[in-house]
Amino acid sequence: MTQVAIIGAGPYGLSIAAHLRAFGVDHRIFGPAMDTWRHHVPAGMLLKSDGFASNLSEPSGAGTLAAYCAEHSVAYHPTELPVRLDVFNEYATDFQRRFVPQLEDRQVVSVERSAGRFLVGLDDGETFTADTVVAAVGISHFAVLPEELMGLPGNLASHSSAHSGLSQFSGQRIAVVGAGASAVDIATLMAEAGAAVSLVTRRDRIKFASAPAVGPRGRGERLKAPATGIGPGWRSWACQNLPGLFRVLPGKARLKIVKRHLGPSSAFAMKARFEDAVTTFLGVHIDSAYEEDGQVCLVLRCADGSRRELRVDHVVSATGYRPDVARLPFLSDGLRRELRTHENMPMVSRFSESSVPGFYFVGPPAVDSFGPLMRFMVGAEYIAPLVARRLRKVTSGREPVRAATNA
Repeated sequence: MTQVAIIGAGPYGLSIAAHLRAFGVDHRIFGPAMDTWRHHVPAGMLLKSDGFASNLSEPSGAGTLAAYCAEHSVAYHPTELPVRLDVFNEYATDFQRRFVPQLEDRQVVSVERSAGRFLVGLDDGETFTADTVVAAVGISHFAVLPEELMGLPGNLASHSSAHSGLSQFSGQRIAVVGAGASAVDIATLMAEAGAAVSLVTRRDRIKFASAPAVGPRGRGERLKAPATGIGPGWRSWACQNLPGLFRVLPGKARLKIVKRHLGPSSAFAMKARFEDAVTTFLGVHIDSAYEEDGQVCLVLRCADGSRRELRVDHVVSATGYRPDVARLPFLSDGLRRELRTHENMPMVSRFSESSVPGFYFVGPPAVDSFGPLMRFMVGAEYIAPLVARRLRKVTSGREPVRAATNA
């Protein structure tokens, strides 16, 4: 038996575990460390977030990316230098070793309610009970594939999250579908690995962030567009600093903000590399896709109504993620039915507790309640201390477990 079981060892799970460990709260945390970042994003990628917004969270403040880079003589700047994926993964490994040494590299395969607690099953056959479960599952369960590509076999079509190394695509013709950072990154890196890459998108242009400012920003600039961990501007400032107010908005408004705020955009550092290496098909829709002679034929509808065909050896869909509790395989049917949801996303309280008492969701699954902040790593700096303090009170008996009651 344990008081708290944490499912997932990405930035959110590791951060919550680091706080609970510092607080002396009995807990266990499961999963391969930083699995998404190590195995589901392309090697060579640059993080979209600035250095100051690429931290895991722990109470002492000693576990920042800046501190790691200073200790290991790695080039770092809070805003002017992009964060390389390999540096970030090395930092996260060091963070886990120092602050979450109790991590168990095992997978949770089942969770069900049992006599007011949770019965948790692991992939090696162990079962145990927990008073509280925190689902910090990240994005890996929620990849979205366009309907037009779903009928293609797996060797011809895949989601961008299926790829880390890209050398196997050298010499092939590849189509990447999408317009955001994931699409730009994987298209560029595939081209640099020796593939002939075309990017296909409904959008009429590929958007890149502005070049990072050199030196301190003036007062006027800061007032006009304050810098935040999720992007510049007052809307981003509100999303980062006032996430607790997001839940009071009507459901349709929440969905609209989550979908549209900070839409597809790529890091400025990728702009020249992308434009030099990738062919683009802008403003086109995929009418259909079919296999022919071991290749994929994409039928594209252009803005003027005309159609053209694009033949490639493989299609990569970089079309993002959509949280959906039905896609979490470890949830029992009974537990899933008890969860109150909005558009298949769990509704959680201001402490991130779901409608099932003692079951918490953090990170991307909680985006409908806390807003766009939960789509970014910097969200861990907000949610980890909030949830950990709450669980310290609950496990010590100073505060009862409560279910979410807000819409």
